[in-house]
Amino acid sequence: MLDSPYYIDYILIKCSFHKDNFIMPRIKKPRFVSRYPTITAFVPRGMFQTGEITLSLEGLEAIRLSDFEHLDQETAAKMMEVSRQTYGRILSEARGIVSEALVTGKALIIEGGSYEMRGRHRKRRRRGGREF
Repeated sequence: MLDSPYYIDYILIKCSFHKDNFIMPRIKKPRFVSRYPTITAFVPRGMFQTGEITLSLEGLEAIRLSDFEHLDQETAAKMMEVSRQTYGRILSEARGIVSEALVTGKALIIEGGSYEMRGRHRKRRRRGGREF
């Protein structure tokens, strides 16, 4: 029975779908950031703005820890309370967003993300920057 292609299809379908046949995504674990940014947008000067691109707060925190504070990825990942692989992925995506804004002349807007503030008054935020 285990070798039957129908049984394998049944297992795949049973594992992939839940409630009304929709795939249930894994809930994102919030990343910890130390503070809100004082500047929330960078706009190109002296040239025509070609659009906007958004950088999440956890992306900004990853750039701050690695490029500004010069921390290694392992230490920075512990500060954000994520795995080193997740930190590397956040950092890579953030650097890609910043480089796209610089090269193409797009405004860089810093907002949103899945994060929590580190410290005494921790507030949990989700993608749009709204509290829940």
